[in-house]
Amino acid sequence: MEWGMKNRLAQLIQADGKVLFLPIDHGYFQGPTHKLEKPGETIKPLLPYADAIMLTRGVLRNCVDPANTKPVILRVSGGASVVGEDLANEELTTSIREIIRLNASAVSMSVFVGSKYEHQSLINLTKLVDECEDYGIPVMAVTAVGKELEKREARYLALCCRIAAELGARVVKTYYCTEKFEKVVEGCPVPVVIAGGPKVDSELEVFEFIYDGMQKGAIGVNLG
Repeated sequence: MEWGMKNRLAQLIQADGKVLFLPIDHGYFQGPTHKLEKPGETIKPLLPYADAIMLTRGVLRNCVDPANTKPVILRVSGGASVVGEDLANEELTTSIREIIRLNASAVSMSVFVGSKYEHQSLINLTKLVDECEDYGIPVMAVTAVGKELEKREARYLALCCRIAAELGARVVKTYYCTEKFEKVVEGCPVPVVIAGGPKVDSELEVFEFIYDGMQKGAIGVNLG
């Protein structure tokens, strides 16, 4: 692994091997999400506790102080919305020149395994990996499920994570599942980060599924 890639991964993954990423990229398909209408204000009290921030180039440019020293995970896929026909119909939205210009420590994009646009999203991932590897920039694949939340089960998530890793993702972000989550992690040769989990009624339950997921091998969370 090249020095630049090692350095960027070390910025993201802490010395203890754990991560706490703060994602605020929801607006790229949801619009002005509740509590993220003014993302710059929302993140101010949270940034000191995050290891990295995940967002789009538009929010980075307009809402984040350039003096911010937290690593940036740049969301580089999009093109669909919650009111459109299919959330899985994404393309790459940001060039490698723009990624470098914005000093991103990593990039992220969604893959939609099992959807109508599976092939498109996986080829997008391979193209992004090819471009980013040339410059030592790690790619984090996000195993998205669109509106089909019933897909959040171990067999499906393990399939998604393994395919993303096989195609070159350096980190995979996926959902926690209550049964056999360890199989998801064990089948993925790159670090796994928890994106979210089952719908729960309390903050305590969130901490409980995060704890369980990390006990089963996840290196941390990208939850917001």
